[in-house]
Amino acid sequence: MVHEAIKEAVKIAGSQKKLAAQVGVSQPNVWSWLHQRKKVSPERVVRIVQATEGKVKAFQIRPDLPDLFPPPKHE
Repeated sequence: MVHEAIKEAVKIAGSQKKLAAQVGVSQPNVWSWLHQRKKVSPERVVRIVQATEGKVKAFQIRPDLPDLFPPPKHE
């Protein structure tokens, strides 16, 4: 199963290697996130959001942390 938010971040960055460089990790880390072998740390979540200029949202990367990265409220 592929992590769709990370997949989108890789697409925006241009490659796993480019996203890794922007976020401050190695390419194998990005691969691990993409294939859900590892969870993205909260610090890296923020960097991915910044690297994608907000196109990928924090709650999409770590929906298991709603207190830290709340999803948008629907009125």
